[in-house]
Amino acid sequence: MLWSGYRFRTDVEDLETLWARLPDGAEIVVVMEPTRNAWVPLAAWFRRQGATVVMVPPEQSADLRAYYAKHTKTDRLDAQLLARLPLLHPDGLHPETGIGPGDPLKRAVKIRVGLVHRRTTCMQRLDALLEILGPAWVDALGSSMTQTAFKFLTRWANPHQVRRIGRARLARWFQKETRKQWGEQHAEAVVGAAEATLALWGPAGLDYEALAADIAVEATLALQLSQQIADLDDRIFDMYCEADPQQIVMSAPGVGKILAAQIRGRIGDPSRFTSLAAARSFSGLIPRKNSSGLSDSAGGPTKQGDACLRQALFSAADAARKTDPQLAARYQRLMCQTGRHHSSALCTIATVLLTRIVACMRSGTAYQLRDLDGQPISREQGRAIVTQRYQIPAEIRDARRTISKARSAQRISGPAGQTRSRHRSKTTPVLPSA
Repeated sequence: MLWSGYRFRTDVEDLETLWARLPDGAEIVVVMEPTRNAWVPLAAWFRRQGATVVMVPPEQSADLRAYYAKHTKTDRLDAQLLARLPLLHPDGLHPETGIGPGDPLKRAVKIRVGLVHRRTTCMQRLDALLEILGPAWVDALGSSMTQTAFKFLTRWANPHQVRRIGRARLARWFQKETRKQWGEQHAEAVVGAAEATLALWGPAGLDYEALAADIAVEATLALQLSQQIADLDDRIFDMYCEADPQQIVMSAPGVGKILAAQIRGRIGDPSRFTSLAAARSFSGLIPRKNSSGLSDSAGGPTKQGDACLRQALFSAADAARKTDPQLAARYQRLMCQTGRHHSSALCTIATVLLTRIVACMRSGTAYQLRDLDGQPISREQGRAIVTQRYQIPAEIRDARRTISKARSAQRISGPAGQTRSRHRSKTTPVLPSA
């Protein structure tokens, strides 16, 4: 240990002073722990000076730090620990050549996921506010609200106002906003919802003006978020085309423009993974493992990887199993023969799909659909094969729903400390193996 405890700031002057203290001609390895985004400009500066930057997972460094001082955490202790890591645990060092959160595609897809979550929250609050007026409003505007519904609620959420405007004017407004996709039918439903509210609450049973103002606030937020998401989608797709000019990720089944950009942005450079198993571990979809002696058990997914990537893979897997016969056969086996739940089976399919996508990205070849005999097929042929051979019987899905409800009820009403049943139901129908 040449020296320790040297403090510096992230500016060029302090960094150059630090660099001057290092031995001349030495091979410099900078070991960093990725806490928030403060490491990104530091890593870029050190790489520009010719140093090798390696990253240490925070969970790993925390465990090693507890070995040295279980109840102490200081910057001096962290620095000494990171300096010793190349000797203590060289396999735990991961060379970092990218800019992490500085990558525009990786950052943009994460922002989009956050915007979608905020819009979903606004829609839930809107649904709750409309329930005060009555159930007819949701039936008239639709449970999955469109931008037209948001625009309507920003202006006319007061039933008195809706009745004064009338069906004819509302029909013309709907036709103009939706290019004649909505018209007299929706206007009739909205006016009927307003009349039902007034009949239910009475003329002065509710402060309609205040409630309409609250609804307008949520609808305005949802409308603005929808517009931002639409603008961001165009920018994200342009960045995806630059990062994946052959559109290899989009060639996978179940992966469209949105999910392709999200998967490519969060994976980054596929060559940074030492193996395909490392890529699966990065997703957090691999099961927990607990084995010792003769005991060997697996739990749910670790969820220790990238949550944004995991969300995209789960959505893509649900669509891919309806197109790829190989994935459909595996899904059917998991559901019918091993008694897995739909979500559990999809996690397995998502892991397989990720492995294939990363393998295709590494080789630079597009995803090729094949049947169980290994023969190339088209997507239409794949869907036909899945529909004909690999559908899940209704009794299997009903049994899985019954078991899920029973386990949920047991977790709620079971004895204190008991979180889940240890025994699988023996009434689940299991199809004979082929």
